[in-house]
Amino acid sequence: MRNAKLLLAATLGASLFATSVQADEPIRLAVDVPYEPFEYKLPDGTLTGFQVELGDAVCDYLGEECTWVEQPWDGMIPALQARKFDAIMSSMAITEERARQVLFSEPYYTTPSAWITAKGNEIDISDRESLEGMTVGVQRATLQDNYVTDLYGDILEVRRYASADDVIADMRSGRLDLTFMDYSIAEAMIDIDTSQSDFKRVSDFIKEPQTYFGQGVGVAFRQRDRELAERFNEALQALKTNGTYDAIMAKYFSYDVKL
Repeated sequence: MRNAKLLLAATLGASLFATSVQADEPIRLAVDVPYEPFEYKLPDGTLTGFQVELGDAVCDYLGEECTWVEQPWDGMIPALQARKFDAIMSSMAITEERARQVLFSEPYYTTPSAWITAKGNEIDISDRESLEGMTVGVQRATLQDNYVTDLYGDILEVRRYASADDVIADMRSGRLDLTFMDYSIAEAMIDIDTSQSDFKRVSDFIKEPQTYFGQGVGVAFRQRDRELAERFNEALQALKTNGTYDAIMAKYFSYDVKL
C-alpha cells in the first residue's frame, strides 16, 4: 500500500511537471510592447526588436516553435504564474525580490539608466535641493520607478505611466520636468544626445546600486520550469559563442550591451 502511494505521488508529480510546458505546444514568450529597441512593431504589425530576434534565434537553436504574447508590464509576473505564457523575455532585471517569485536564466544583457530633460532646461541632478517641486515621469513597476521613488520621492513629484511612450508624450508636452529611464529606450525613442533631439541627458550612466538595478537582464520562468531555463541558458551561450548574439546586438545598439 505504501509503495502504491509512492507510485501515485511520483506519477502525479511527473504529470504536473509535464503540464508545465507541454512538449507538443509552442513555447510562449511574453513581451511588453512597445519598448523600442527591445520589442516593437513595424508599420505592417510585425513584431521585432533585439529581444524578439534573440528569442527567435534561441527557439531556432532549440528546434522549438515559439510564439510571442503581448502583456502589460505591471502584470507580467502574475500572468506568468497564471500560466498565460511560459517565459518573460522583456528586459526584466534580475533582482532579489523578483528572484523570490520567478526563476531567472543567466543574465544576457545590461544597459544603463539615465536622467533626461528637455534641451532648454538647466537641471543639476547632483543638487538635490534644486530639484524640489519638479516632476519626474517613470514607467510604472520598473526598476527605474523603484529607484526614483525610494531615493527622490521626498524631493520630486513622481508620476507613473503604463508605458515609456506615455512618459515621452508628457515630456514632449511639457507636463514633466524629467524622466528617468533605460538609456537604450531613450536613444531609440527620442534620439537622445544627438543634434536632432529635443532632449538631453543630465546624468552619468547609472547601473548601481545592484539593489535596484540587479545583476543584468534575464529570461524569467516559473520556479518549477528549471529544465526549460537550463535549455535557454545553453542556447544563449551558444548564440554568444557562434556570433549570432553579436550580429543581432549590432543591429540595435551603438554600444556593447553584453555583461
